[in-house]
Amino acid sequence: MKNYHIGSLITQGLKKKPSWKPAWRKAKAKPTYDVIIIGGGGHGLATAYYLAKNHGIKNVAILEKGPIGLGNTGRNTTTIRSNYFYPESVALYDLSLRLYENLSKELNFNIMFSQRGMIMVAHTPTQMEICNRIANAMVINGVDGELLSARQVMDKIPLWNKKKDARYKCHGGIMQNRGGVARHDAVAWGYARAADGFGVDIIENCMVEDFLLEAGRVKGVITSKGEIRADRIGIAAAGGTPYLVAKLGQNLPILDYALQAFVTEPIKPCLDVVVLSLGTGTYVLQSDKGEIVFGGGLDRIPTHTQRGNLPAQETVVSGLLEMFPSFGQLKLLRQWAGVVDVVPDSSPLIGPIDTPGVYINCGWGTGGFKAIPAGGWLLAHLIAKGEHHFISEPFDLNRFNTGRLIDEATGSGIAH
Repeated sequence: MKNYHIGSLITQGLKKKPSWKPAWRKAKAKPTYDVIIIGGGGHGLATAYYLAKNHGIKNVAILEKGPIGLGNTGRNTTTIRSNYFYPESVALYDLSLRLYENLSKELNFNIMFSQRGMIMVAHTPTQMEICNRIANAMVINGVDGELLSARQVMDKIPLWNKKKDARYKCHGGIMQNRGGVARHDAVAWGYARAADGFGVDIIENCMVEDFLLEAGRVKGVITSKGEIRADRIGIAAAGGTPYLVAKLGQNLPILDYALQAFVTEPIKPCLDVVVLSLGTGTYVLQSDKGEIVFGGGLDRIPTHTQRGNLPAQETVVSGLLEMFPSFGQLKLLRQWAGVVDVVPDSSPLIGPIDTPGVYINCGWGTGGFKAIPAGGWLLAHLIAKGEHHFISEPFDLNRFNTGRLIDEATGSGIAH
């Protein structure tokens, strides 16, 4: 990538036609590909990149119904962690965390990954017992986790509410030092540019309307830009996946909800870790620009719109002020919502469906952004090999037939 000095960047930015090249080509669809990926969010882009890099499959099309980066990949609070309870979940999310740790270097694109650590704060003896369980599970599964006393938590979060009449007093917590945040749109742009560099076609504003089937096997898709053929199709369309799969006669156990987030005006550095309250369900971090970024639980009304509702906003904001009363003087700059696709056992779906040649990656709930590298890595393996990687196998749809569910909401004590 060409390097620019600050003066040159300003000059280029003021030009009507800057001389720098786009990060990826505005590709036009070819009639035939080896693989089609439906969904140009983080998971779809990562899948195409790993298909090319890991498996040498470069004749790939990514079909995105809108512009790259305007879906859920750009509408989240950017937290990355692997402090889960079940070994299957730890393996999945820690694969993603390990990939994130080297991603800026691998993609030659600064995703602004900051391993500032994450603390889950307990407010009751019962919640502290949950922290003990999670810490033990993490250690057993080879992932870093550290139990903290109330004093240790207060030392790391000095602005926490210490009033005697505080509703949610701190009893301690658990910290994952390797957890952190990354710039969400930079992750999408980095994967898009890297996939494009391998020759992958990124086709924006291309709506998939139906599938082409021959003898019961998928042979391509019908889109708003015409027919595009391929024998293998990966669907990484988050909450849009059930709608697409229904066209093939299969129903997925997914409900879509809105998950809201908020950003305040920027202030001086005052919070250098990501914090989650087990009592309020509110999580908060400070961005590199100084803004306080926070969110909470789902709006429990099924929807596919990127809007929230006022009662849920009140719950999240009141949770933040219980944790940090001093933030009450801050002004909210903006609010947004992403659509989260939730499976009954609060774990994702990765695997083939009944139609041969079609593979899905969806159902991430609130964990989609943190799982982008792993989701792409595992779906690429599945498409290229025709069989599961051992990390993705427990998340196959078949688990609902065998009863081997992975209920992280119950195991971690955090409702999706």
